[in-house]
This record gives sequence, structure tokens and C-alpha cells, in this order.
Amino acid sequence: MTDFLQLAEDIAREAGHMLLAKRPTMSEEVETKSSPTDVVTALDKASEELIRERILAARPDDRILGEEGGEEPGESDVRWVVDPIDGTVNFLYGLPDWAVSIAVEVGGQAVAGVVNVPARGEVYTASLGGGAWLGAERLRCNTGVPLSQALVATGFGYSAARRVVQGQVVAEVLPRVRDIRRGGSCAIDICSLAAGRVDAYYERGVNQWDFAAAGLVATESGATLGGLRGKQVSPEFALCAAPGLFGELHDLLVTLDADRQP
Repeated sequence: MTDFLQLAEDIAREAGHMLLAKRPTMSEEVETKSSPTDVVTALDKASEELIRERILAARPDDRILGEEGGEEPGESDVRWVVDPIDGTVNFLYGLPDWAVSIAVEVGGQAVAGVVNVPARGEVYTASLGGGAWLGAERLRCNTGVPLSQALVATGFGYSAARRVVQGQVVAEVLPRVRDIRRGGSCAIDICSLAAGRVDAYYERGVNQWDFAAAGLVATESGATLGGLRGKQVSPEFALCAAPGLFGELHDLLVTLDADRQP
């Protein structure tokens, strides 16, 4: 796991340096994915290509799942889960909350994760059983926080129909918590929870590459990560908090039918 973590960190740092050096501005030509608000630059693809090249140079038999390139088959039971830029809109607008996220799974179990936040000079790391870290600082999520005092992070999808539902849900959550934060990067939100910067996080519609690395950082910090109604974390729903708060927020979100289809 140490070798996996070191390789993932080295690659995430290299990709982050490249992205910082080449970040475009809003006036430059961009592509779009599912809607005009889901902005994708050529650097998304360039970052993933760099990451894939470095992984396969070191471990040519491993599998890779990436946001841009999909699943690349391999012969080993090791899979790398890659988000080349999580928080693309922040990246394009010059906001600092975007990240390079790389997780390593063995037999379907995450064993190492790195979330590099280049614009903030912060690198979150975690290994299975080895704890969660921000640089040299061991991370522990906040515990003993009641729902009414919780600072809750969330996010919104790109589909207008989904946003309508998410807006209805957050309008019901807001009066019951300390406040809401919307940072624009699932990976950073979950790592912020591990670092005690927020108390809880929930969102519908995030993908495995968004939460694979950050999820290990969170669970190694003592947090619980899952879905609703006993399900595993998935694109259907992601919920993360210390165990007691997880239960309180979970029950509220179930009452609000927060995972309903638009």
C-alpha cells in the first residue's frame, strides 16, 4: 500500500503542476458535456492522459477507470480510479477548489487515495488502515456534533430537472442545520469533512471517480460513508459524516426522499 500511495501521490502532484501552469481563462475555447454549465477543457483530457501514461509505465497490467477515458482493461486485480479535474467549473473560473483525485483499489477495495488541491498547495492522502493525512497532519473528522449544529456541504447536478429536486431538498435541510456550504468539488468537500472543516456532506449524482480517493480519506479519519437506506455509496447517493451525525442526517434525507428521481 505504501508503494501504491507513493506512486499515486507522485502522479497527482505532476498532473496538478501541469494544470496550474496551463489553466485557461473563460475567454478561451471550451467544450461542453451534458449542458453548458458542465464545462470541460482540453486539459481535462490532457491530465487524464498524463495520469494513465504514468500508471501504465509503472504498472502495465493494472486496470484504470477514468472520467474522460472510461474503463481500460488489465490483467491484474488492481484498478486505479481517476478524476483528472474534480471541480472543472472552479478550475475554469480561477477558483481554488479543484483537485486531481487518484484512488487505488485491490479486489474492489480502496487501499490508497490521493486528492491533490494544487491551487491551495494541499495534498490529502490515505491508505487502508494507515490513517488519513493532510501533509504531515493526521486527520480526524469532527465528532459529537448534533444535526442542528452541523455545517453541511453539498453539491448540485448539471441537469436542470435534478437541480429542481436538489433545491427543494436543501431548502428543507437548511433550517435544520447550522448552515450549508457548496464548494463545487465532491472530492474536496469529503476531504474537508475529514479535516474538520465541515461536519457532513451529501449529494446525489456524483460518480465513483469523484469519491473513490476522498472516501478513503474520510473513512480513515473516522467518518462513515454510505448511501441511503442501507445502500453503499454510489451515484445514486453519497452521504458522509461522523457515525452519530450520519444517522441523524440520513434519517432527515430519507424523510425528504432526497434520492428521488426528478
